[in-house]
Amino acid sequence: MNEAPAGMNQELISAATRVRENAHAPFSKFRVGAAVEDESGRIFTGCNIENATYGLTLCAERIAIFKAISEGSRRFKRVAVVADTEELTPPCGACRQILWEFCGDVPVVLANLHGKTETLQLGTLFPRAFDASFI
Repeated sequence: MNEAPAGMNQELISAATRVRENAHAPFSKFRVGAAVEDESGRIFTGCNIENATYGLTLCAERIAIFKAISEGSRRFKRVAVVADTEELTPPCGACRQILWEFCGDVPVVLANLHGKTETLQLGTLFPRAFDASFI
């Protein structure tokens, strides 16, 4: 695994923690922040945004990726996900698919508000991922 220096992970975690405050989660009260760093060092953030129909809810990770893509970024180095949970919260299945599609096997830094962190490769979280190579 190509682990980033602790200070670089902390910058990503801090960005995800800050944007988590903007989450719109009136139903679940489960607020999540995510940050993705592109190859040039730019950081893009996202927070979860719930909708009363639930099916239209978007997760923080997808919003961060979509913002980065919409701003012209195409290559990413790592992702951070922050939630206020005791157990570190990994991306959901839909987010794992989007992350794989746009980031490949990048490090995913999981963190909570209590200072606990863990870094896993996306390939570990999402083994045998489906991508364009199968089409």
